[in-house]
Amino acid sequence: MPEGLPGFPGFEQFVLLEDPKTAPFCWFQSIETPNLSLVVMNPAVFKPDYQLDLESLISERGWKGVKKKNLMIFVVINIREGENKKSITANLMGPLVINLKNKEVIQMAICDSEYSHQYDVLGSL
Repeated sequence: MPEGLPGFPGFEQFVLLEDPKTAPFCWFQSIETPNLSLVVMNPAVFKPDYQLDLESLISERGWKGVKKKNLMIFVVINIREGENKKSITANLMGPLVINLKNKEVIQMAICDSEYSHQYDVLGSL
């Protein structure tokens, strides 16, 4: 992550860990510190109509030769357990975009959108 992960300055190296036992959840793990890991998920699993302006992103980043098929999208997941209730929400306003061609990851910041930073994943299934 060339600009690092917002909220975690100084941490720029991450790896995506996928485990069939926890699918569709994945882990976005810091290489620099084992205590920093985020639960992430492909938003198509629970919100198939989720849309991002990837062409503009490709152009803004100067990713020459990169096509939409070269990008993977993940959103950060929050799992909370309360009194007799579990909630799973997704941050649709700050997706992680992984460029498979150059192994670069950025976190987009989507403003003025219908998307929520606390989208109810369980309510959408």
